[in-house]
Amino acid sequence: MQHYFLPHDWQQTTEFQLDAATYKHFVQVLRATEGTEAEFVTPLHELLVARLVKLDSDQRSATMHVERKQTVDVELPVHARIICGVPKGDKAELITQKATELGVHEIVFVPTQWSVASWKQKAAKKLSRLQVIATNAAQQSHRLAIPQLKYASSLKEAATMPADFNLVAWEESAKKQETGHLVQTFEKMRIGQTINVIFGPEGGLTVQEVDDLTTNGYVAAGLGPRILRTETAPLYFLSALSYAVELQKDSKNVN
Repeated sequence: MQHYFLPHDWQQTTEFQLDAATYKHFVQVLRATEGTEAEFVTPLHELLVARLVKLDSDQRSATMHVERKQTVDVELPVHARIICGVPKGDKAELITQKATELGVHEIVFVPTQWSVASWKQKAAKKLSRLQVIATNAAQQSHRLAIPQLKYASSLKEAATMPADFNLVAWEESAKKQETGHLVQTFEKMRIGQTINVIFGPEGGLTVQEVDDLTTNGYVAAGLGPRILRTETAPLYFLSALSYAVELQKDSKNVN
């Protein structure tokens, strides 16, 4: 069943009109007809199943009738914020799409000392495009929430975003086969808590950047024994987090 998000100004009612973008996809692309059902997520993250009851192709309008509300458990029980050094090329798009599919709550891009790409003059335009990618990925993966995309002007600013746990993925920790900090953090986490994880761009973070972060409460952690690319590391972390807090539901970290 197709999955969509209702606009933020949606009023709770048993019938509603599709917005232009949803109409184009649902009716014109998928060729939905009267009687076709689809899922809709409300601004309160509730899942509704609605049926197309009236279609006017000339006016490009479609009326949906809410049939029922469904309860699903598809969101991570903890909030994951990934903070990524601005990468080159289309890697930000890849990170956004795949991290959304893996359940991320918030994605922050930030310039670091070894960042080659610069977003200074185009951050707003870039974020707007990435937010569309996140929305599409959230629809495809049938999520109840769309991750928020943000840009921080400095690593210091990004690092102060509030969280219960703060990690920095550090390749030197991986080289030393350090894996305990990540596992220990997962074991301590409880439902509803937030974790920040900082990832470097191509080339990683400088020693000074990591030192500054650890001085301010961040813990340097390895992500397994191998060195991961800047676009792979956040996805590894989110996959490991999902295993720890979703697949191991009898573990104490999800009590």
